[in-house]
Amino acid sequence: MTATPSQPRRRDGLQAAEGSENLTHSSPASSSGLENSMKRDVGLHVICGPLINYKNMTLSPDPSLWHGSILIVTQTGQKVPQLHLRQSGPVSLDHGDVSTNGDRSSVERSTIDGVKLYEDPHKAFWRFSVSLPLEAYEARWEYIIPGFSYATGEKVRSPWKFVVPSVNESMRTMFHSCNGFSVDTDPDSWAGPALWNDVLRLHAQRPFHAMVGGGDQIYNDGVRVEGPLKYWTDIINPQKRRAHDFNEDLRVKCDTYYYENYVRWFNDEPFKTANGQIPQINIWDDHDIIDGFGSYVDHFMKCAVFRGIGGVAFKYYCLFQHHIAPPRSTFTTDAPQTMEAVNGTAGIDPRQLENTFVLQEPEDSRWIMGKRPGPYVEEISRSLYMRLGRRIAFVGIDARTERTRHQVNYPDTYDAIFDRLSSETIAANGEIKHLILLLGVPIAYPRLIWLENIFTSPLMGVVRLLNKRFGIAGGFFNKFDGQVDLLDDLDDHYTARRHKRERKEFILRLQDFSKTHSVRITILGGDVHLAALGRFYSNLSLKVPTENDHRYMANIISSAITNKPPPKLVANLIARKNRIHHLDKETDETLMPLFDKQPGGVEKSASWNKVTMPSRNFACITEVDKPVVNGSISYASNQDGVAEGAAASHPKNGRQPLHKGEEHAGTKHRAADGVSSDGGILGSLNVSIRVEIRQGDKEGRTEGYGFGIPPLMVSSPVAAA
Repeated sequence: MTATPSQPRRRDGLQAAEGSENLTHSSPASSSGLENSMKRDVGLHVICGPLINYKNMTLSPDPSLWHGSILIVTQTGQKVPQLHLRQSGPVSLDHGDVSTNGDRSSVERSTIDGVKLYEDPHKAFWRFSVSLPLEAYEARWEYIIPGFSYATGEKVRSPWKFVVPSVNESMRTMFHSCNGFSVDTDPDSWAGPALWNDVLRLHAQRPFHAMVGGGDQIYNDGVRVEGPLKYWTDIINPQKRRAHDFNEDLRVKCDTYYYENYVRWFNDEPFKTANGQIPQINIWDDHDIIDGFGSYVDHFMKCAVFRGIGGVAFKYYCLFQHHIAPPRSTFTTDAPQTMEAVNGTAGIDPRQLENTFVLQEPEDSRWIMGKRPGPYVEEISRSLYMRLGRRIAFVGIDARTERTRHQVNYPDTYDAIFDRLSSETIAANGEIKHLILLLGVPIAYPRLIWLENIFTSPLMGVVRLLNKRFGIAGGFFNKFDGQVDLLDDLDDHYTARRHKRERKEFILRLQDFSKTHSVRITILGGDVHLAALGRFYSNLSLKVPTENDHRYMANIISSAITNKPPPKLVANLIARKNRIHHLDKETDETLMPLFDKQPGGVEKSASWNKVTMPSRNFACITEVDKPVVNGSISYASNQDGVAEGAAASHPKNGRQPLHKGEEHAGTKHRAADGVSSDGGILGSLNVSIRVEIRQGDKEGRTEGYGFGIPPLMVSSPVAAA
């Protein structure tokens, strides 16, 4: 049978696992054998890649499978590429442990045919879908792509390698956000994306199974500065800007800009190296489209240009960040049928399909699909659900597709998310102990309503008039809707005045889910360009131990891994506004003191500020599998896994440690090194926020600040009834 883009070859006669277009087995192959097969087959000219993604796990008794994909972008007119894959044995063998049963020489090689997702006259996107058996040990896999050569002539360094957890292991992850530079930033002064060097060092020390991108994996804001929207941005009259069309010519130019910006950034080292060996899990945020998308005034967000670039950005978000086929067409004013969603996506424009192939395939099973299109993008939202190994579940909420200044997500989208969570948790039959919830922005964070009040006061109207007539305070106002430039960032926050009710309802539903299923929820949030740790918890007057407190949810705030941090004055001001807030009579929230010292002794903030760190950073999350270690910061569990002495000593307020895992939080905590899996209760999470020490250090050296998150032990969860 001849392979086609929609029906790849299958030569082994085996039933395909979920997401595996073609997985064939041949004779055993050594690493050198893989390389030799690559040398025999030349001529695959690659523009970008490989990029590896994690999709999900099948954790049934037999078989248990890891599902992922690998993407390359090539020049057009090439034959169907292949990928050769083999297991190179247990990770423990890398350190000389020969006591495992792994036998490198007996592992078979698999050959996977590429499936073409998209092709136009300039480029082709190919996906290799991979389904691997989970072993009793943590396994390293390696792959090559025969004939692979970079179109630029760059040297190819293969085989590429990645690691999957054992069948009984939870995944070790790193979390990052804001992976790019704002248009007013000098990348050289920050040594570019240097912190990815530290990610790779930690990965070499103890491999990450996935890297979670919390949004802004790329900054596309340059489209209005040096790109095709510059002339539009420079139109002075706001009515003329709103009325400007988004015709086919402008769509093509924007399409080219977004594609080339992805290629440039995803090919930039050391991020490029991480892309090929640490599987990605991503959601998008505004900079993946353009700064502030969704949070400007409604009449401006509905203008043709914003709706047009929303469609173009979604196209390349699908391809580069999720390895799925894009919509067949995106919004243009030349084709009215694209201006309304049909079956959840933009209508078909035949001109956009000229000399173009777009794969049509079923929706990915990891998606939690919205029920109706977003207000400014002719697409339905796509949130993510997947298992991160044996005991951790993950949900990444698409909080951008449906966003307006007055909402983050539609009510029926929340219903779909919680329905999926409940069904998956019940089906897991008590295995899931932690839920990692990914949001684009923090949700346990100081209120900045006082700043909103200033920016929306009548005084700003006077300043805006002076700006229009005389250019006074020119950099203070954005060129899109004429509002204060920081107002869209404030409106993005869950703690913004406009989102107050939605935020509270969401948190209460999370609490109910946590209590019903006895699952500890930990929230990831980025966007704010500094590091912090927020927490929700039961009002201390209720005297609920944290290990039994379904209201206790830590919000790990980690950003930016690449973009510049705010000035220390801003971080100190936010720290001063850190109050103990009352969500309701039973739930309090505040930031916890985490930063016991300045990173590497380099001053980043005021000495009294222990809660906000204005320095580039990322986070590491590792499940505790060795509960007992020597040292005062450790605490053990008994044979039944019930905490012994887990509670901290009667905290007087939420700024003090609420449980043993928060005691000695900071550089002295066991988790600070970013790799340790001991200390704490068995099954708790060790978290390290790794903070850049010195600006401009090309090695990206960091200092770690650690803390622990205990599992939840609710006496009678409904799911177990």
